[in-house]
Amino acid sequence: MTFKIPANVVLFAGGEQNLGVYKMFRDYWNQYRSLNEKGAKNLEFATTTVNDKGEVVSISFAEKEEAMNAAFKREILRMAGITNMSEFPLETWASHPVLKWATFAIVSAMVDMILPDALMESVGLYSDVRTIGWGDSAVFDVEPRDLFVVSKAGRGKRTTEIHKQFKGQVVINPEPRELTVGVSMYRVLAGKESLAEFVAKVVRSFEYQFGLDIYTAFAAALAAVSATAVTGLRVTGYTQSDFVNLAQKVTAWNGGAKAIAIGTLQALSTVFPADGNYRYDIESEYVKVGYVRTLLGVDLMVLPQVADWTNPFALKLSDTDIWIISPSSQKIVKAILEGSTLAYTTDVYANANLVQTSTMTKSWGTGIATNSVGARIDIS
Repeated sequence: MTFKIPANVVLFAGGEQNLGVYKMFRDYWNQYRSLNEKGAKNLEFATTTVNDKGEVVSISFAEKEEAMNAAFKREILRMAGITNMSEFPLETWASHPVLKWATFAIVSAMVDMILPDALMESVGLYSDVRTIGWGDSAVFDVEPRDLFVVSKAGRGKRTTEIHKQFKGQVVINPEPRELTVGVSMYRVLAGKESLAEFVAKVVRSFEYQFGLDIYTAFAAALAAVSATAVTGLRVTGYTQSDFVNLAQKVTAWNGGAKAIAIGTLQALSTVFPADGNYRYDIESEYVKVGYVRTLLGVDLMVLPQVADWTNPFALKLSDTDIWIISPSSQKIVKAILEGSTLAYTTDVYANANLVQTSTMTKSWGTGIATNSVGARIDIS
């Protein structure tokens, strides 16, 4: 998959010729995810490198992390304009104000480079993530989904009832979120703390919270779907008949955009054919993946479960809901990222333990702005 580095990161780096470390971090990030996120799939990363002799040799993740940290340090020195690092003791450089700025400015650029792409991988099925400039609000047009009524007319009748449709608009305003971390600049410069792993955790932290906000907006929107006979887009208890009926409704009312069913592994494991004559063995697809991939022409896709870090060993995503949506129509949730990541770092001597704190601010917002139809099955 071709990855495009955002324009603001290219501008910050000073042009395409200086993007080596950022592309290197993208490769590191993919391998980091493959090792730390069991659900991460189809991630591209290098397992070989070229040594000083021009030979292609294998590279372990530990070696890649060491190389990534060395590249980080070179980029920090380049951005700070420092060429005489060896002329002063390490502890002297740890309090250098420009060095401090360069470190966290690069961290912010790395976050901006990875975050939008990471979000699309986790919540892209039901959300549209866009980036706006500082001080902007996002305005989304919502077009009517109905068609015009075609009337039977007489041969002597010039016109029929006049039809006109109007677009709606939804405004989404970003709100700032902050993450404050403690960092020992001395240990970073000495190579005792991994800056690469630090940045990866910052990205994952922002991705987790933003993705959770998007999921919460999505679940709340479909929780409000009426279960009355007027809409019939919500049912309680899974049956094959209701499943097929809702898939047909969602496809038809979304202009023919194919409906799929999404939910957690626990939720989708309850979806079975109504025919009791089926059977499966330990080599079957159901036993291997935990759910039926396709039922009666409707694809099923798993939403990876998310840990609730505020409640030990609890989970965030509902295991009692199956949602039916059309991803190829308008996405139900619109999400916006405002500007670039800001970082504010305290002085090295501001705290008694000489640990600097860096506060990173990222502004985002979510909202429901769509003409797409979705349905919900309460399986509990």
